[in-house]
Amino acid sequence: MENIIFGPVPSRRLGKSIGINNIPHKVCSYSCAYCQVGKADKMQIERQEFYHPEVITRKLEYKLNSLPKDDFPDYITIVPDGEPTLDIHLGELILKLKSVGFPVAVITNSSLLSRKDVQSDLMHADYVSVKVDTVNLTSWRKINKPHKDLNFASILQGIRDFSQNYKGKLVSESMLLKDVNDSENEMEAIALFLHEVGPEIAYIAIPTRPPAFDGTFPADESAVTLAYEIFRRQKLNTELLTGYEGNAFASSGNFAEDILSITAVHPMRKDAVLQLLAKSNAPLDSLNQLIENGLIKIVSFDNHEYYLRKFSSK
Repeated sequence: MENIIFGPVPSRRLGKSIGINNIPHKVCSYSCAYCQVGKADKMQIERQEFYHPEVITRKLEYKLNSLPKDDFPDYITIVPDGEPTLDIHLGELILKLKSVGFPVAVITNSSLLSRKDVQSDLMHADYVSVKVDTVNLTSWRKINKPHKDLNFASILQGIRDFSQNYKGKLVSESMLLKDVNDSENEMEAIALFLHEVGPEIAYIAIPTRPPAFDGTFPADESAVTLAYEIFRRQKLNTELLTGYEGNAFASSGNFAEDILSITAVHPMRKDAVLQLLAKSNAPLDSLNQLIENGLIKIVSFDNHEYYLRKFSSK
């Protein structure tokens, strides 16, 4: 039950966010090539109970009570290190979290949006981000590495159907990988699909933290610029998610607890870790101890060192 609540963390989309990790480590319908928390440990598409919404809400209230008001979040964000819509209690969870007094966002990979019960649950959220990395079947399999029983055409139709009925803020995110989905034809097809969906913002992203699979690289600047122009031609309100989100991680005063909960779902750059260490008035040895005990690992990516929570192989 640890690491269910993490943050607040800086979010490029949502400002200051407290994360809700409502799915056990890497239980997912996809095992995306670029995933920042590693390959999926368990692939599934059946919804089930993982944690009861009442338990999660109590933990959130406890977390909020430990924070100074300056660190209160802009959003409560359901963004686990697995797929949030696998939680069969998602609709109830969203309503309970909203009762605490902050808007609730859900970041989904869209894989279960063909299901009416998933669409119904997500209707309660104030903000939903849907993943559309490609509309090409071959690229989908290469990028998202989906569960074998998922149907790509049904997923795309599910996104369309949801967008027609959802009343909150709907955004999309498309992750561009070098030599996979960054060709002009691929990006034009994505833009045409998103024009149908009509998100308030269509985000174009590249991996900015260490990816799960070797040989996965972000699209280069020229491809991102071309994608931006193609999206704009389709009258999409387009923004880029290509930069570092910053180091504004809140401290509860317990450095070990904070870094373990944050890095379970959100790798931290070395400079951010050192700032959190200073905020917590913790000695450097406390970080070194976590590394020596095998709880934290260091990964190099894009000329930076990142600290990630280390999980035992299952």
